Amino acid sequence: METAVFKKFENGYYTFLLDNGDDMIFEEVHPRVLHKFDLKNDKLLINEKFHLSFVEVFDDEDEDFIIYRIEYLELINPN
Repeated sequence: METAVFKKFENGYYTFLLDNGDDMIFEEVHPRVLHKFDLKNDKLLINEKFHLSFVEVFDDEDEDFIIYRIEYLELINPN
């Protein structure tokens, strides 16, 4: 599980800043997470810190193509 700050949703991609300073871009979010957090529209979630876990989804036809999908998201100390 990672700790990350939600930075933006843009052009279908969710960007989080990980604790190690790297931006992580996610193409998919589990529907359960989107039901809990409206990352596409709720501007109050920007710059909020979350516990986050994700999976790498590999394309069967192209081993070099990887999709990152958020599986779990929990808000830490909401304001």
